[in-house]
Amino acid sequence: MAEPAASAAAVHHGGLPQFDLPLWPGQMVWALLIFGLLYLLVSRVFVPGVGGAIDAREDRIAADIGAARRLRDEAQAEAAKAAEEMVQARARAQRVALDAKAAAKAAAQARQAEEDIKLGEVLATAEARIAGARSEAMSHVRAIAATTAAAMIERLTGAPASGDDVDRALAAQA
Repeated sequence: MAEPAASAAAVHHGGLPQFDLPLWPGQMVWALLIFGLLYLLVSRVFVPGVGGAIDAREDRIAADIGAARRLRDEAQAEAAKAAEEMVQARARAQRVALDAKAAAKAAAQARQAEEDIKLGEVLATAEARIAGARSEAMSHVRAIAATTAAAMIERLTGAPASGDDVDRALAAQA
């Protein structure tokens, strides 16, 4: 049994097997096989899968950006359209307000004209009544003046005045 231990000792010189030069060719073959297999897996399976995912992600991002720009442009167009409609609505409202103001002014002027006509008629009637009352009063002024003068003469002199004397005095004053 000493032989297997001696052959193991001959094969294994002590220390780490990686640094044992007689074992290197086998380790290199295995390292190359594993490296080649890993290289094939990475180059044929993993890199295309990741590249495809990256490309798909870039395409999706580009599509999302394009859609966002399109929606932004549509929103800006809608905002401009709404602003234009607002301007038109304001213009219509101002036109309606001006028309209503003009109609109200015309109606007020028509009512004012009607009231002026009625007032003119009332004033004409009142002036006619005043003129009639004035001429009525003026027709009585001479008689009132004659009566008043006769009463004053009688009061001052104590004797009644004759109607002829009073008429002559009034005629001299007129």
